[in-house]
Amino acid sequence: MMKQSGPVMDIETLPKYAQVRDLLIREILSGHLLDGERLPPERDMAAKLGVAVGTLRKGLRSLEKRGLLERVQGSGNYIRTNEEVSGIYAFFRLELAKGGGLPTARVLSVEAAQMPADLPDLPGGNWAHRIRRMRMLDMVPIAMEEIWLSRNHAETVTAGDLSDSLYQFYKTRLNLWITRAEDRVSLSKMPQWTEGLRLNAGDTCGFIERVSYAQTGAPAETSRTWFDPEVAHYVQNFK
Repeated sequence: MMKQSGPVMDIETLPKYAQVRDLLIREILSGHLLDGERLPPERDMAAKLGVAVGTLRKGLRSLEKRGLLERVQGSGNYIRTNEEVSGIYAFFRLELAKGGGLPTARVLSVEAAQMPADLPDLPGGNWAHRIRRMRMLDMVPIAMEEIWLSRNHAETVTAGDLSDSLYQFYKTRLNLWITRAEDRVSLSKMPQWTEGLRLNAGDTCGFIERVSYAQTGAPAETSRTWFDPEVAHYVQNFK
């Protein structure tokens, strides 16, 4: 069994302007920002997000290029929805109890391991890459996450590979696009390897079981997420 571990590391190391862009995309996709909605003044937004005004404007320009923002001189910035545009957080369905939150993660371990018998089958057999992470929103720890990635998509995966968003890594390094995901939400107990959360191992928590599908239609990964329901909620937007 090959294991890559060591100091935990942030995986969402996107530039600040890109984090702002993808946070706003997430808010659009979740229905928190609606078509035609006017955004707050740029200085107010920058202060709320904790970034420089120049960084915010760069993020807004990126949104404009994607057709998700209309900038009206003397009036402000307006949301324009576009069903063909998605962000790297499109499939991340947890948000803070107060709403929203920028997703980040810390990789705890990466190893090739035998999948538990109760998990759905993946192409390539019952050995897969197991990635364990702690998930955060606005740097608040909310969940423990365990992803099993089919070895059909990569011979090896190390913690050093995951220096960016996981789905971004799939696209740019593995030529793998996650096109849809099926979730089952229930209750469970926090796993023994829980760390950094308000809840401890064995405490009752929210539980998400997911199967994610590649552009070919075949399952590419399965995951389990244990989350603190007092800090974060599971939200599914239907359009």
